[in-house]
Amino acid sequence: MRKKKTADELTTEELRQLLIEKRRASRQDRLENFRRTGRVVRITPDNDSSSLEDMRSGEILEDSEPSEFSSPRPKKRRLLDGLLFAIEVIAVGGLLFILYNGINLIRELNQEVVTVLVQPTLTPTPLIDALVLPSGHTPPTSPQGARPNDAEIPEHLRPLVQSLANIPIPTSGPEQALRIAIPAIGIDAPIVQGDGWEQLKKGVGQHVGSTNPGQTGNIVLSAHNDIFGEIFRNLDRLKSGDIVTLYTAQNAYNYVVSGTNIVEPTQVEIMESTNQPTLSLISCYPYLVDNQRIVVFAHLQSESN
Repeated sequence: MRKKKTADELTTEELRQLLIEKRRASRQDRLENFRRTGRVVRITPDNDSSSLEDMRSGEILEDSEPSEFSSPRPKKRRLLDGLLFAIEVIAVGGLLFILYNGINLIRELNQEVVTVLVQPTLTPTPLIDALVLPSGHTPPTSPQGARPNDAEIPEHLRPLVQSLANIPIPTSGPEQALRIAIPAIGIDAPIVQGDGWEQLKKGVGQHVGSTNPGQTGNIVLSAHNDIFGEIFRNLDRLKSGDIVTLYTAQNAYNYVVSGTNIVEPTQVEIMESTNQPTLSLISCYPYLVDNQRIVVFAHLQSESN
């Protein structure tokens, strides 16, 4: 029986082969153990060229413990991961787009609501123009006495004029005329809103829709000349340069008479608005006849006058 050699008796080549065989046996045991446990291993080629000096010095490195994360990912898995990442990016972009559109939609809805709630201030205007000049009536000396003169109104328009007589009169505001003074003919009278039959019983009436004292436009005032105080009886005595003062709750405005005219009851164009502050005083004419109108025109006195 061959006697086993000791380590000192072995040659360098024999020692080298012995170490290689032991390493292979040890590696084989580990591989079997990894296969049984289902673990993934990384196999490195044998380094048979290691020198004996390296073996003796203990610098020969054993295989590192295998890692289940050391193997490269399969190609399909990489493609799937990339696809999932792309889907996530698209989903995030879509969500941001939806949020942006939602914010813009809410902003537009808020603007529409504000537009609906904030309405422009409308300037009240008469539904229709006057058909005849105000203050018309039959003379107090007529058989039936003084009363509204319907004969001045075209027959087919009389029902319309009668229906307008029931329109509510607006309440006086702080900028509307309250009183009129004409020293040249001794007038100092109250001003009321509206120039219908009932309003002119109380004083001088301001035509609804005409401008206020001091403002651009035509303020139209009327009164009777031979009934209800005969306030405007002497309008025909006014001369150019006479002063008419209109009082509001806060101010007084002076108008300078510029002229007088006799017109027909249907010449309602004299009541139209103007592009400067003007005043029109209207009354029936002549005295106790009342088949025409007298109109006195005046303009606002400037501060330098």
